[in-house]
Amino acid sequence: MSENEAPQLTHHAMLIAWGQFAQCLGLTEQLSAIPIHQKTIVHSPQSKILEFLVTNLAGLAHLKEISLAAHPLDQDLAVAQAWGQRRWADYSGVSRTLAHLTQAETEQILKVLARVSQPFIDKEAVLAIRQEGRLILDGDLSGRPVSSTSRTYPEVGYGHMDDQVRLGYQAAMVCLQSPTYGRLWLSVTQHPGDTVSCTEAEPMIRRSEVVLGLRPRRRVDLLRKRVAGLEGRQSSLRSANEKASQSLAEACHNLEAVNQQIQQWEHCVQETEASYEKKQRTVRPNSQLAQYRTKLACYQKRQKRRAATLNQAEKRLTRQQKEWQTWQSEMDLLEQRLQQFEQDNQNNTIPMQAIFRLDAGFGTLENVALLIEMGYEVYSKPHGNWLLGRLKHWVNAQSPWERVGHNAEMVAWPAKELPDFPYPLDLALERFQIGQQMQFGGLIHFGQDAVAAHLTDWFERYNQRQTIEAGNKEEKQVFELH
Repeated sequence: MSENEAPQLTHHAMLIAWGQFAQCLGLTEQLSAIPIHQKTIVHSPQSKILEFLVTNLAGLAHLKEISLAAHPLDQDLAVAQAWGQRRWADYSGVSRTLAHLTQAETEQILKVLARVSQPFIDKEAVLAIRQEGRLILDGDLSGRPVSSTSRTYPEVGYGHMDDQVRLGYQAAMVCLQSPTYGRLWLSVTQHPGDTVSCTEAEPMIRRSEVVLGLRPRRRVDLLRKRVAGLEGRQSSLRSANEKASQSLAEACHNLEAVNQQIQQWEHCVQETEASYEKKQRTVRPNSQLAQYRTKLACYQKRQKRRAATLNQAEKRLTRQQKEWQTWQSEMDLLEQRLQQFEQDNQNNTIPMQAIFRLDAGFGTLENVALLIEMGYEVYSKPHGNWLLGRLKHWVNAQSPWERVGHNAEMVAWPAKELPDFPYPLDLALERFQIGQQMQFGGLIHFGQDAVAAHLTDWFERYNQRQTIEAGNKEEKQVFELH
């Protein structure tokens, strides 16, 4: 501002600093250069896109607050000038521009934002590796509710959000533990509200690798052993399928045989009954007709038993076929994964080490195994009832509980081998006294950290992922994420 200009009052001082910074980064210039096929009357569509970005930075929950808030953004000339604009458009104009954006135009906007953000991500990744020797990533799924009466939000769904079932979206988010900023978002992907965490672990980590341009060395040696172990089951599964098929064939043959015998004895009974009726003979207990009827009843009982045997044989074969199909699907998946990971390692000239922390919603057997094979050190909790029941069962009166927090104790089992998991895991059971009740939770870990020998560090390391949960709350309460 020159000395001759009168000072301007603003209620959005931080937006002025950010606007000047955005101009230094070239953000405003790059957004203005995006070709958007909409008319310019007073404000260009690029200017209104920029205004929408500033609206998000201002923490406005709804577009109408641009013009109708207590301190309307579109009346703040100081902010507009800081962002290289003469003035801002009314919220209705911003809304129309957003509604008519094409997918290609939207992707161009996202590319500009990513390009401007990338140097900060690259710098923080380098600093984190210098200080810690590795990166620490946190992933989470965060609900973003919308009005339950709205019919205009695309691809919304009902799901669990803020301990309620609400209409909205789920945001799959990954952040980097940043030496400078504490938390730096790497990716945010929007999904329908009924999306569950366990389906998003792999897409989240792959998106973060693309953004970082870095990835760990894949653990192909472990994956090869897993594939070899799976191959060893092939002969036993094939044998079980063949045996089940033979049993079904025998059951079918036996049932067909007894059906034929029943037909024969039914014919004998009918002929004998006709003869007795014609001769008006009395059916006595040891008469021929009584014996025939007894024989027929015996075969009918046998028919029921053989039908039940056939039903069991069919179920057994169906079960064995499903096991074979499951094995074949898993085998195909792991062989394809092994091939891809071997190629990844060949192309990864500068592998990095990284920790990935996830909550229990992501901690399925499949997700944990995949992250291990992808080369990550994993901190998580077991999903559902996968492990918690077993952890409780392993505890006894002599278990060495160790206090790890004000109201938390832990007991651990290092490198525990499980019958339903391909790799040894560090496992722990934690308990908390809540009123008169004791609550339990499980922890799982795979990697170089000797967590079982330092339970307090393990407890604190995992709970440091609260940084992403705090970020989720800020996104809902300070910065609105749409």
